[in-house]
Amino acid sequence: MSLKGTPWFPFLYGLFHAYLISHAGNITRVRAVIHQKGDLNLNRIVETEFLSHAVVKMVIEAPDVAKKRKAGQFIVLMTDEKGERIPLTIVDSDSEKGTVTIIFQVVGKTTTCLSDMKEGESLYCVLGPLGRPTEIEKFGTTVCVGGGVGIGVVYPITKALKEAGNRVISIIGARTKDILILEDEMKAISDELLIATDDGSYGFHGFVSDVLQNLIDRGEKIDRVVTIGPVPMMRVVCNLTKHYNIKTIVSLNPIMVDATGMCGACRVSVGGKTKFACVDGPEFDGHEVDFDLLTSRLRMYYVQEKEALEYIRCECNE
Repeated sequence: MSLKGTPWFPFLYGLFHAYLISHAGNITRVRAVIHQKGDLNLNRIVETEFLSHAVVKMVIEAPDVAKKRKAGQFIVLMTDEKGERIPLTIVDSDSEKGTVTIIFQVVGKTTTCLSDMKEGESLYCVLGPLGRPTEIEKFGTTVCVGGGVGIGVVYPITKALKEAGNRVISIIGARTKDILILEDEMKAISDELLIATDDGSYGFHGFVSDVLQNLIDRGEKIDRVVTIGPVPMMRVVCNLTKHYNIKTIVSLNPIMVDATGMCGACRVSVGGKTKFACVDGPEFDGHEVDFDLLTSRLRMYYVQEKEALEYIRCECNE
């Protein structure tokens, strides 16, 4: 049934047109490439490595994405035709080999299915690169803070900041030493690497925010902070840096569906204004993010996510 000729049509058309006009800049920026399974040598899993019991590093063939991606951007992938679309940050790429690297934590149905896929198998669909690239320039002394699987997300940003001539101090943390990832990789691209574990099993006994406070207390002049990890961690870091008026960038991971700015599922509040993480982000000024709203939206489908994960576990055991 067509809406043309109904009283609602002019209103809906006008609303949609206004949306396109207001987001025209974002739409033109989403020049992503869709790789589908039927395409030759695309989406094939080249390498899979468990960095810890629940964190997986995966290298995927996606040559066009590899050529275009920049630090801070992400892909959306589907494991199969009926699977959900999930966004994952591009950790690294090799334009000559035509591959991109992702790191993800096995926490739900899709990441469980993804972790079970073998080298040589192909993903159904890969879309990217998406999102705004990280603002990279020579700021001076930058501190890159990564927590948990967020270390994988902060890695390409740290690398790009170092290549731009910044003095880079990296702080990485995890609950325990056993689940700390990318220590050697982060050390190779940092002028100084500091490590924290919640239980004190490695490095500083405490949180990454405590290590950052120690840097400030020792008189370190910090020009910019980039912090990526669990929402509570990013919030604490932002509260700390706000007190010292240090510009702080966060990368947000709200629920995302189409990743092109049309569905609105990934909306967040930044500076009192609604933003879409997929096209306006995923990086924002951390001092302006409404973390309360972000936290509540992340938990919207908590029950359904647990049910889906239990279902897939039952399937695997059959």
